[in-house]
Amino acid sequence: MENINQIPKDEGIDHSLTLLKEGYEYILNRRKNLQTDIFETRILGRKAICLGGKEAARLFYDETKFQRQDAVPNRLIETLFGKNSVQTLDGEAHQHRKKMFLNALTEEKVANFLDIAKIEWEKALDKWSKKEEIIFYEEVKTLLCKAAFKWIGYPIYEENADVFMNELGAMFESSAAIGIEHWMGRIKRNQMEKKMEQLVERIRSNKVQVHPDSILHQFVFYKDLEGRQLDAETAAVEIINIVQPVVAISIYINFLVMALAHFPHERVKLKQHPDYAHFFIQEVRRFYPFLPFVAARAKSSFTWNGYAIQEGTLVLLDIYGTNHDPNLWNNPDEFQPERFAKWKDDRFSLIPQGGGNVKTTHRCPGEQLTIEMMNLALAYLLNKMDYEVPEQDLYITKDDIPSIPKSKVILRNVKRQKESIH
Repeated sequence: MENINQIPKDEGIDHSLTLLKEGYEYILNRRKNLQTDIFETRILGRKAICLGGKEAARLFYDETKFQRQDAVPNRLIETLFGKNSVQTLDGEAHQHRKKMFLNALTEEKVANFLDIAKIEWEKALDKWSKKEEIIFYEEVKTLLCKAAFKWIGYPIYEENADVFMNELGAMFESSAAIGIEHWMGRIKRNQMEKKMEQLVERIRSNKVQVHPDSILHQFVFYKDLEGRQLDAETAAVEIINIVQPVVAISIYINFLVMALAHFPHERVKLKQHPDYAHFFIQEVRRFYPFLPFVAARAKSSFTWNGYAIQEGTLVLLDIYGTNHDPNLWNNPDEFQPERFAKWKDDRFSLIPQGGGNVKTTHRCPGEQLTIEMMNLALAYLLNKMDYEVPEQDLYITKDDIPSIPKSKVILRNVKRQKESIH
């Protein structure tokens, strides 16, 4: 019989406030202090097991051992995911619903999105060049919002773009907030859900026509395992869940500008070696904080590395800490894109958007679109536009989730590079 070890504990009555204070580094700090990849804590009055590292990620994405139902905190459902969303499903129901997203994210459809995004970037660049300075983060959110709705087959009016952008942005910006900011996020989500629910009903009643090959049409008329259409509210939730993550790519594009500003020597490598862009983008995804952790519940009792995990236990996987694990990455707190020159993707060490097989686990199906959009943005930032980064507060704190600098990245004197003028 396997020997059962006692799981190390983060002693104390409750660590919710400490989690808020330390943010992305809460689990990683405990793993370092306790010298373990597993420990027990209490969050919001509930016992939780925290895991980190490559083997922990491999365990966490074993669908036979964990489920997402009842694991996601209600505050995330009410802001980030929505009720009855694909992120809250398990087993066959999850696989079936996720196919709807995978069908929207084929290589062809991702290429179509990039074509649309390029047009929007060109239009935005013309607008930016007429201003003395811009708040880049907000501008890119609007750009991506316009592109996302055109991509799914429902172009939004120009005057509505900022409203839609603010509602979608509030969903991921407020998910970990407390107080009025969090409640404003809920209100914004409810407003967007109501719009999308009305859109679903109007499409189904033929009051609004959308192309039958469009992503929007596929989502509106999707049928579940029992052959039934989703209720209008759930269909609206999933429409939001295809466009909202696209808008959230603005955070990563912010990180691109910050990396170019903080590590200016990288520009030379990027200019001289075209393949280096891939290493640079992967390092941005690894180095900067995006997701802090993800949650699941144990389907049944089992042991892992001599530790017993009981059925129903809440388990948190350390996303940020795994991407900064010194056992996986040499000098993890240093920005070193070259580390990816010989790196082989094993699906469990670089996990900024989750781990495992994208087709069979809860790994984000939009990860490739994210990478491709970052590649497009980097090409513009390097080769198609000149700009200045004035003195500002670009510091990001690990207790602010998502991690967005206070200045939101101000750019000044944005102009087209002369060689890129058509």
